[in-house]
Amino acid sequence: MCTGKCSRCIGIILFPLALCAIVSNILLYFPNGQVLQLSEITDLVWFFHGILGAGILAILPALMMLGAGGAGCCANRCGVSRCMLLSVFLSLLGLAGGVYCVVFSSMALTGGPLCDTGDGEYIYPFRNNTLEYNYLFNQTTWSICKEPENIILWNIAVLCFIQVVNGLIGCICGTCMRKKVGME
Repeated sequence: MCTGKCSRCIGIILFPLALCAIVSNILLYFPNGQVLQLSEITDLVWFFHGILGAGILAILPALMMLGAGGAGCCANRCGVSRCMLLSVFLSLLGLAGGVYCVVFSSMALTGGPLCDTGDGEYIYPFRNNTLEYNYLFNQTTWSICKEPENIILWNIAVLCFIQVVNGLIGCICGTCMRKKVGME
């Protein structure tokens, strides 16, 4: 199979995934659709893991891959080694952005949201050093957060929605390896 066709397919898939990551990160600034004070928004959202990591840093290699795919030909060599080096560099940059997003998303899911527990003060009631009392594994603790209402469901639903979209795109688009190229 021509590497250009595969690059083009991957580039096309990366665009909607990057857009979903950007939108999901923006939604985290408006928990449950509410506009909050800056001090009432979870701290890890300010690392822009969806906007920068899985968004912008994924779009850069996607653009290069679309250019490399050309009109279905193996044009990813561009005639010079500089183009290949740029392609490798941008792909590594995209990988680093993806890892950045996964790390901060995992930290946010593990630590839980910033919320008002009923006394008017916003705290992180689920940040502890043990997974035994982690809110992800114990839904009865979700009622601890009074404001913003449904904050835990909002954060988890946004992340799960993105994973569903990601899975659907993967199923529909496949792996770009439908046609085998034989040796001549």
